[in-house]
Amino acid sequence: MAGNITQPMQRSSEMAFGLDRATDERSLALFLSRFSRPELLAALLPRLDDREIEALLDHLTGLLKNHLQEPEYHRLFLKDR
Repeated sequence: MAGNITQPMQRSSEMAFGLDRATDERSLALFLSRFSRPELLAALLPRLDDREIEALLDHLTGLLKNHLQEPEYHRLFLKDR
């Protein structure tokens, strides 16, 4: 993310998109942290069909490829360096 997420949002009621870039970034950070909670994934993943899984994976890996250099990918995503 281009900005600095110095004050992460804590409550879903604070999320808002389209107001300004800083709020969008902070809202997306909270959204993604909520989206990746194990209890949500346990409920959601079995309900996705194969096309949805493939599309989501393609989109997310595409973002990583487009916005991270290889060393960043290994350090930040794979955590192997």
